[in-house]
Amino acid sequence: MIDPLYRRLLGHTRPYRLRFGLALLGMLVLAASEPAIPALIKPLLDGSFVARDPFFIQLMPPLLMGLFLVRGVAGFASNVALQWVAHRVVLDLRRAMFARLLMLPGQRFDELTGGSLLSRFTYDVNQVMQACTSALVVLVRDSLAVAGLLAWILYLNWRLALIAFLVAPAIALVMRIASRRQRRMSRRLQQAMGDLNHVIDEAIDGQREIKAFGGQDYEQGRFDVANERTRRYAMKLITTTEATTPGVQFLAVMALGLVVYLASRQAMAGEVTVGGFVSLFGAIAMLFAPLKRLTRLNETLQRGLAAAESVFALIDETPEPDHGGATPPRVAGEIRFEAVSLTYPGRRERALDNIDLHIRAGETLALVGPSGGGKSSLIHLLPRFVGPGGGRILLDGIDIHEWPLALLRRQLAYVGQHPVLFNDTLAANIGYGAGRALDAAELAAVAARADALEFIRALPEGFDTPVGDNGVRLSGGQRQRIAIARAVLR
Repeated sequence: MIDPLYRRLLGHTRPYRLRFGLALLGMLVLAASEPAIPALIKPLLDGSFVARDPFFIQLMPPLLMGLFLVRGVAGFASNVALQWVAHRVVLDLRRAMFARLLMLPGQRFDELTGGSLLSRFTYDVNQVMQACTSALVVLVRDSLAVAGLLAWILYLNWRLALIAFLVAPAIALVMRIASRRQRRMSRRLQQAMGDLNHVIDEAIDGQREIKAFGGQDYEQGRFDVANERTRRYAMKLITTTEATTPGVQFLAVMALGLVVYLASRQAMAGEVTVGGFVSLFGAIAMLFAPLKRLTRLNETLQRGLAAAESVFALIDETPEPDHGGATPPRVAGEIRFEAVSLTYPGRRERALDNIDLHIRAGETLALVGPSGGGKSSLIHLLPRFVGPGGGRILLDGIDIHEWPLALLRRQLAYVGQHPVLFNDTLAANIGYGAGRALDAAELAAVAARADALEFIRALPEGFDTPVGDNGVRLSGGQRQRIAIARAVLR
């Protein structure tokens, strides 16, 4: 029975069914041609070397060349088509994750670390791709190849072939035990990778604070702990795989060794021809390579399925509630807070408690108070970055929860305590407030209103100046001015 996770993962190949079908067809041809090799050995030896039949002497070389030509074409088509599909699936999964990331409630970003999210986009989806490509190739091609080789052995000597099936239950039990441990270790390895990415991300963002406070040794210690944890779980996964492979192979070799012994006895007794014996022995020898790959498949598959759990968990996250249907013709700007309370998850004390506030249209209001007094929390309620635990907030007499999110936020301009700039030009960061590219006159006008035009014109590239990661090439005051210009344009 197919794992539900794997079934869902394969469901993402549906838009690319033609190429996926081509890949499967190529794998089927490769698998079907596997038993054809030992099947050709029997007439090659019996007809060409023993009977010295001219027909077989002339027939076998083109047959062998044709067989390997077909295998080469099938292998090329299968691998290229499957890689194309796998990369498209990864593209779609990344797109779906990013789309859901943009729609997550603000509180979820407080609960999820940046490192763990980044790990899903990089490490996890690559493991999923392995489950879509190498694991699927081995699963389909080698399973069919083993089945075909066993069928040929069964055809040559059904009594001997039955011996090979005796170890199947023992192999299945070993694989089942290993699968559970590999899935568990894969999950822990993913979590460790997320923690490692988080430490690196914090070290990059906080490099000035680390230098100012001499925190290099402390950060190195945090990194070493996370790095060692990643190594430990990776080794546990490798150890499980490496212990499983020889165990399964030993069970298979026991059965195959017995088959070879009995087949040799039959050959000595003249019960089988030379070609039949070599064909049987060749088919048995060819079983080892696909069996080895199948025993090692479990690690790749379990790692990919554990990664798929993480990827689909993000895709399945609940987005921000957006059920509003109000469409007022024009916003005047009157705001009312009526008995508004707010408690953040995991905290007992309220950030806001029974707040009543009336701001008239066109009125300017400054909130003054100590740190932690709830000023930012009050502001974050307006664009619904967080939701009130009690009471309601009205914009022009309409509860903000009755507004569609996009329409509500279109009425607002926001400049945070720590303004965020994107790694682009000054023009692009200012134009972010309009959602379009601005001409030179518009840029100059809005920059002047934000008192930013003077320093922008002093820069060699002017509005085309790259700001760097989060505006690192600008001073703190300059970043504020660009953020204000963006808000003014909004």
